[in-house]
Amino acid sequence: MHEDFPEFMQAYEAMGQATRQAGPLNDREVAMVKLAISIGAGLQGGAHSHCRKALQAGCTPEELRHVAILAAPTIGFPTMMRAKSWVEDVLSK
Repeated sequence: MHEDFPEFMQAYEAMGQATRQAGPLNDREVAMVKLAISIGAGLQGGAHSHCRKALQAGCTPEELRHVAILAAPTIGFPTMMRAKSWVEDVLSK
């Protein structure tokens, strides 16, 4: 995408940066929120990506597992187990 559509990707990345800077959440909190959004939306690739970013932001494996299990009352146990497996995919590497 960067090679084929550089202006689009610059704008997209600028929007991401602007949303992170729009409020008081720190990098760790933003990373956990983004992971939770990916889990709720059922986005495996997004969950993997945001799990890696959360680790880079200083989140612990226990915190990321907690984000996954917090989903159970809202999206159901089987869906939460799927999301937890996505977190474990990243943690096992």
